[in-house]
Amino acid sequence: MSRLHEYQVIGRKIPTERDPVPKLYRMRLFAPNEVVAKSRYWYFLKKVDKVKKAAGEIVAVNEIFEKHPKSVKNFGIWLRYDSRSGTHNMYKEYRELTRSDAVAACYQDMAARHRARFTNIHIIKVATVKTADVRRPYITQVIQPKLKFPIAHNRQRISNKTYRSTFIANRPSTI
Repeated sequence: MSRLHEYQVIGRKIPTERDPVPKLYRMRLFAPNEVVAKSRYWYFLKKVDKVKKAAGEIVAVNEIFEKHPKSVKNFGIWLRYDSRSGTHNMYKEYRELTRSDAVAACYQDMAARHRARFTNIHIIKVATVKTADVRRPYITQVIQPKLKFPIAHNRQRISNKTYRSTFIANRPSTI
């Protein structure tokens, strides 16, 4: 799966004489590119209101960027997905740098744990979670301020002086 981006897509029904100023619908969507974002927009808008692509228009498509992409944050993701047995709601937490990275991790996690595909997963909400409000133990254990990772395999390196090469870079003497 290619890297996900966050898009804001704004659209509406095509203005008619009966409705000269139709209601605008804005959605924040995660997609690999603009084309997929527009397609997902029409998919969800069809569920929200009786608007389809043929009778509507997209007013704007903007990519949303993270304000602080170099600081690690905790993200809570509310999602709904279709499994083989039914539709399920879920809340998951991820520790990532950006919202789009957290959502990409969520899609990977859902594919691994629940065999859910991209088209079967609907992201409802993504929010930054404060450290005190983190619910999941697998995120809580990483938040500790003095966290240290032990060196599992410390291999002794051979210095260059004691190491002898198989091939020697000297020009052969023909005299």
